Amino acid sequence: MQTKKGFTLIELLVVIGILAVLLTITLVAINPAKQFEQSNDTKRRSDVNTILNAVNQYMADNKGVVPPQITTVEQEISDTAANLCAVLVPTYIASLPVDPSVGDGAAIDEAGCAGTYATGYTIIKSATNGRITVSALLSTESIGVSR
Repeated sequence: MQTKKGFTLIELLVVIGILAVLLTITLVAINPAKQFEQSNDTKRRSDVNTILNAVNQYMADNKGVVPPQITTVEQEISDTAANLCAVLVPTYIASLPVDPSVGDGAAIDEAGCAGTYATGYTIIKSATNGRITVSALLSTESIGVSR
């Protein structure tokens, strides 16, 4: 009599079941959607600081004068509202950052300043103390950086 070597159907199903449980645990632990959301929020925080630093550099070069596009009314940094692109790009910033959820999320370079654009970020000058605040809407909250 010959004995056949191999796995039984039950053994294969048990191994597949164990692998499925391990894969599920790994996906829950990693949670790719949450990781992607956190990376976008980190980009937004960085972009807000970048825009505010560029505005401050503009003000330093212009004896503290705030760009006229920044008013005491909160408005989006775009071609139709606070049009800061031509003022800041390329002298104070290489390209104007764009929120990852707006369009393709690609930054606006000097050539893009001539066209229509929207960044997804807002800017306002305080009427009481003159501080400039750049804001972004994060996935869970709003962030604003003032100087």
